[in-house]
Amino acid sequence: MPKPILLAVDDDTSVLEAVVQDLRRHYGQDYRILRAASGGAALDICRQLKERNDIVALFLSDQRMPGMTGVDFLEQAIKIYPEAKRVLLTAYADTEAAIRAINAAKIHYYLNKPWDPPEEKLYPVLDDLLEAWKRGYKPPFEGIRVVGTRWSSTDHAVREFLSRNRIPYLWLNPEQHPEAVDLLKGKGLDDTRLPVVIFGDGTALVQPSSNDLATKLGMPRQAQQKFYDVVIVGAGPAGLAAGVYAASEGLSTLIVEGEAVGGQAGSSSRIENYLGFPQGLSGAQLADRAYIQAQRLGAEFLAQHVTFIRRDNQYQIVRMADDQEITCHVCLIATGVAYCKLDVPGADQLAGAGVYYGAALAEAISCADEIVYIVGGANSAGQAAMHFARYANKVHMLVRGDSLTKSMSKYLIDQIAATPNIIVETCSEITSMCGNSHLESLTLKTPKGEETRPASSVFIFIGAAPKTDWLPKEIAVDGRGFILAGPDLKTKAPAAWKLDRDPYLLETSVPGVFVAGDVRYNSVKRCASAVGEGSIAIQFVHQYLATL
Repeated sequence: MPKPILLAVDDDTSVLEAVVQDLRRHYGQDYRILRAASGGAALDICRQLKERNDIVALFLSDQRMPGMTGVDFLEQAIKIYPEAKRVLLTAYADTEAAIRAINAAKIHYYLNKPWDPPEEKLYPVLDDLLEAWKRGYKPPFEGIRVVGTRWSSTDHAVREFLSRNRIPYLWLNPEQHPEAVDLLKGKGLDDTRLPVVIFGDGTALVQPSSNDLATKLGMPRQAQQKFYDVVIVGAGPAGLAAGVYAASEGLSTLIVEGEAVGGQAGSSSRIENYLGFPQGLSGAQLADRAYIQAQRLGAEFLAQHVTFIRRDNQYQIVRMADDQEITCHVCLIATGVAYCKLDVPGADQLAGAGVYYGAALAEAISCADEIVYIVGGANSAGQAAMHFARYANKVHMLVRGDSLTKSMSKYLIDQIAATPNIIVETCSEITSMCGNSHLESLTLKTPKGEETRPASSVFIFIGAAPKTDWLPKEIAVDGRGFILAGPDLKTKAPAAWKLDRDPYLLETSVPGVFVAGDVRYNSVKRCASAVGEGSIAIQFVHQYLATL
């Protein structure tokens, strides 16, 4: 961001030069120092600066100037830069006029000529004024801006991608921010084709896909090598832990993640039962630290979706969505799970337009002062309820069971009970949803009977569906799609294992393909458990590599 500006104005060139030199010597590192030889010229400079969106922090103007006095100039300058501090430089004979100008031109201070030494008579005054200006100054946002409407599933997908990847952005809804339309018109863009993502360099993407965003944001799309010891599919807690241990133990490691580093856990607003963090931490913080750690130890990350795995002799071939293929000795599947879909009338039609799966980080601010419904009674639902309670007027938790104790950690239950705007409704579930362009009402089955309530946002945190529909049929799964491994594989699908030896603890029905985390059959659905599995998986990877 360009430095804020200090503008000095005086018709006496020798005095103006002295003022500029004193300002530059003391403030040149943090501010740009500009000059003008008359009030009219200073106003022209102000208009030009305003057109370029430059910021003026302070005006320092002489009073006695032909054509336009300093007071007259400062009165005009207020209209262009109302937040800038205004200082009048006067001769002793003009002191009375300067005092009157404090009200007329709203000047903040006046200084008598001469101001030598500036260390005593100039800098202390300007230091105080500039400190006050900085406290009230909010710099213009120079990052990514998303122009879109709230009830668009495409807009939601863009904001969800940016939020889950921890990329700061400013969301401008044209219905609430009319300047968003002017912003689009200024770039020659059509406000009927939303969302539009405008980047800090001035470029824009219209209705971008997650792949478009990943490419524009510089996320790595091509692997640096064609062969790796280990390719890890998924960068949730299990995949990140596996990447840390594999890279630290000298294995060439590639971690492939098509959505967001951190997985489902990365979208958790608060994790308070993870060992070693007594104050808790967000899923984003945990993911960021693990990502940096894995990179520092030598793991490589690739922003791609894996579409297939096949075995060729003793090698695993991993194919990406763009058809590039990577060969490796070992592939570790750590794709985690997604929230199950709510199978009620209206849910599919309103997805992304009031009906959301997860998405607490992307949508919380837009729900300010509203009534929010959360479906689910496990930890993820509880964490979301606590997060939404900071913004929403009321948060209703709809729980099918008769209490939270069977599915939620006690620390969360206690926090929810102590939060007055969270209402837990047990033995309750949604039976249908209604709305035209977006969600407008919910029909609920409660202990009191069926009732319909107005609603604009419902967030669903129910069950866990594994992300395994892309796997080859050779990798055995249970009836719900969870991957069988180790002893479970021998028990549930003994015919799928073809070797004489037993599979390693986390090895799937395809030798050299391992699994860790929530996507594994019979896993413990906890963040720490996923980290543990990802860590110990590398031990079995070493054992497998020793047999090659």
